[in-house]
Amino acid sequence: MTFRLFALASAAFLALPLPLFAQDAPAVAAQAEAIVPQVRTADMVGTFGGVRVPYRVTMGETIIESDEGRQEAVIVTTSYVRTPRDASRPVFFIYNGGPGSGSVWLQMGAFGPVRVAIPSDARDDGAPPYPIVDNPDSLLDVADLVFIDPPGTGFSYVTPGTDTADYYGLREDARAVAEVIRRWINDNGRWNSPKYLGGESYGTTRTAMVVDELEGSTYNDVGLNGLILISTILDFAAREPTPGNEMAYITLLPSQAAAAYYHGLVQAPSVEAIVEEARQFAIGPYAHALLQGQNLPADERASVRAELARLTGLSERFLDNAELRVTDDRFYKELLRDRGLTIGRLDARYTGRDYDNAGESVDNDPSFYGIDAGYTAAINTWTRERLGFRTDREYQSIGSVGPWNWSLGGRGRAAYLNVAPLIGTAMRGNSALRTFVGQGYYDFATPFFGAEYSLTRVGIPQDRVEFHYYESGHMMYIRDEDRAKLSADLRAFIRNH
Repeated sequence: MTFRLFALASAAFLALPLPLFAQDAPAVAAQAEAIVPQVRTADMVGTFGGVRVPYRVTMGETIIESDEGRQEAVIVTTSYVRTPRDASRPVFFIYNGGPGSGSVWLQMGAFGPVRVAIPSDARDDGAPPYPIVDNPDSLLDVADLVFIDPPGTGFSYVTPGTDTADYYGLREDARAVAEVIRRWINDNGRWNSPKYLGGESYGTTRTAMVVDELEGSTYNDVGLNGLILISTILDFAAREPTPGNEMAYITLLPSQAAAAYYHGLVQAPSVEAIVEEARQFAIGPYAHALLQGQNLPADERASVRAELARLTGLSERFLDNAELRVTDDRFYKELLRDRGLTIGRLDARYTGRDYDNAGESVDNDPSFYGIDAGYTAAINTWTRERLGFRTDREYQSIGSVGPWNWSLGGRGRAAYLNVAPLIGTAMRGNSALRTFVGQGYYDFATPFFGAEYSLTRVGIPQDRVEFHYYESGHMMYIRDEDRAKLSADLRAFIRNH
């Protein structure tokens, strides 16, 4: 892969007439200090989806410049392209979320050609060494893969003297990612290849923004075949337990029922059965009760409280004290309090122990500290030692990218932030665009019922949206069975282009 920006700049410079050359001599001297993009390549072979695939790994830096030619951001991409290159193959552009999260999770856990092998059964990953093994569940048999680390994540960064506000925000971040995608397509001759775009967590928010940049542009329009949303968060208002916002409790209830089922506090034939009961109760009697506020009749309150206790495993006394509204933070602490355990936010299968058992909120998330060390070790080993990437920068698995501009227009976070309509707009404007939604039942960071709520709203063509569910949490690929299922589900989705 070549990055043409500097070659083009050099060609333009050589074409300048002599007087202009002399006039710009100081600027040319300053440009000698310019960042020269690093590119590392390696040729490898692996077996993915049962198919032996030769491929080239290219880890390189793309430089984003201002209109005045100042280098403002360095964005690292890691691409895996089958050799010899075949322009008819699909390309999948992938990133993680945060905002501030590097692509380590999806690259070293789900879709890259190698992965870190941490415990599949919700146990702590312990201490190194962590096995880095071949990943037969990689999608390289059906698509070329391009992992993108937006500014402030991974090894990517905003250059000194650049205003981070130009890159840290909903629209700002999306513009940078869209530019990197356009440049990669152009440099690799892939304009007419089928294209897929997607990510995890905030990466699903980013997908809505980036598709708006790519397909909503009046110039250089990039057509897409599919959007891939993993652990979806699009409607932020429906997720916020602000006093008076009842939707946060309604969309969370099925996840609470799933967690209670997993830990043996609720009886049901399957997790699918209990969450379906919880769905129907949430949008029926529970929503009806919450929306009445203090006008809720006593007998209806008692009936709802009893059913809520059955579905969540919480005591009626606790539910009564909580006014039938249990925040996720309280739930993590309360569900297994009698066992002296807390449950995970990213994955409720995980359990941990706090300093004491008296509080109403947890000390930490056992489903994050149970996996983070293994992933950090894996990405640094792979990029620095196997691919030879040279940098003094630390890899930002979860970086600091604040303050983040949460507004779709102007500064500040909108009172009601919902980017799902952008997906609807893109799908209505592109009759072949399909959307894949993958959700873990035990994910409290981005509850599956919230994804269903946001993507079944008016304006989103339902015949081109497909939901897939996994018996794990936010990063469903941690569980071996779900990684294989996610891979098979996505392989079928991509082949259907």
